[in-house]
Amino acid sequence: MSVEDVAARFNAAVQTAAGQLRQISEETASQPSRPGGWLRKQELGHLLDSAQNNHQRIAIAAIEGRYEGPKYAQNAWVDLHGYADMSWAHLLRRWEERNWMLGRLIGRIPADHLEAPVILGGSPPMSLEAWVDDYIQHLQHHVATITG
Repeated sequence: MSVEDVAARFNAAVQTAAGQLRQISEETASQPSRPGGWLRKQELGHLLDSAQNNHQRIAIAAIEGRYEGPKYAQNAWVDLHGYADMSWAHLLRRWEERNWMLGRLIGRIPADHLEAPVILGGSPPMSLEAWVDDYIQHLQHHVATITG
């Protein structure tokens, strides 16, 4: 598949998610999406962390032809950032901006690096293109939880 196709898939998923997330009120965002789970704000914060971490992974794989690195401690990141205390509008704006930049980056990946291996925490390698698709699925899963 072409870089343009990969970027188009990514950008379409982000646009759809953004439209759904804009429908969430501050009051709803301050509630958990499921009993015992994160507040919706915290879950969006997790998606912001994911965008930030994946931006670095994707950029390194696109530049160096591979990426290998650690997983991240998602609960610790969410707690450390204090997403529960931030406004929904602020978090959403930051998430949209980060994903806009990531989409732009994805559209500029050299075509011959779409097959670059991405290895996270000793897991089996995935191609960079498969990694982007996995990111999209992760995003869609969490948005469905937040909006569901």
